[in-house]
Amino acid sequence: MIRVLIADDEAPTRVRMRQLLMAHADVEIAGEAESGVQAMEMAVQLEPDAILLDIQMPGCSGIDVAASLRNPRPHLIFCTAYDQYAVEAFELHAVDYLLKPIARARLAQALDRVRSMPAAGQREAGLDQALRSQGTSPARFLVRSGAQYLVIGESRVLYFGTEGSLTRLAADDGQYWMDPSLNDLEQRLDPSRFFRISRAALVNLNAVTKVLPMSAGSGEVLLRNGQQLEVSRRRFRDLLRALDGVSHA
Repeated sequence: MIRVLIADDEAPTRVRMRQLLMAHADVEIAGEAESGVQAMEMAVQLEPDAILLDIQMPGCSGIDVAASLRNPRPHLIFCTAYDQYAVEAFELHAVDYLLKPIARARLAQALDRVRSMPAAGQREAGLDQALRSQGTSPARFLVRSGAQYLVIGESRVLYFGTEGSLTRLAADDGQYWMDPSLNDLEQRLDPSRFFRISRAALVNLNAVTKVLPMSAGSGEVLLRNGQQLEVSRRRFRDLLRALDGVSHA
């Protein structure tokens, strides 16, 4: 059974999607989201196998929703009236990109692609390996700001830290909160640009201005905002290799 989340701000489109999906006996509609923020929240709560995802929605776009999803990520089928986002969609490893009005045959083809793909655990392992080998990573991160979500570009990120059950994103202009754990981020991000310096911190290597060796083989990094973070003894030499452009895998 394929559990599908429909995410579109237009009610008639959601009705049409429901009608098309009901023709597939192995498809179950897990839920419907009317905005980008709701889509992100329902993706976490419902853990669907696939999302039919509109791009232009209130709150945040479908592209932003896709970039924020945690592992194991559902299959993404973008459904939009605009063709100019196709490159970004496939960079986020979309299964398909359907142009509205959605044709029955094209949706069936996209669902066939979902059926032919491996289970979530195997899919994530292959995807993470592909991301690392290609040297790519998400260019932006979705963070909480009160009742809203903001998109933070990678170049603004200093480091990620832990605060209870949440992850803190420290940026040039302040601190924000996000759902993915440090382990999730470490798996998704390009290790030539982001490095786990301790159990509590994952730094943007481009934000490091100085490395300070300390006793017993540990150390600290100085970031471009003047903040210092501790580097564990086990990770210190690998950090130096990463900063020098040498793989530490």
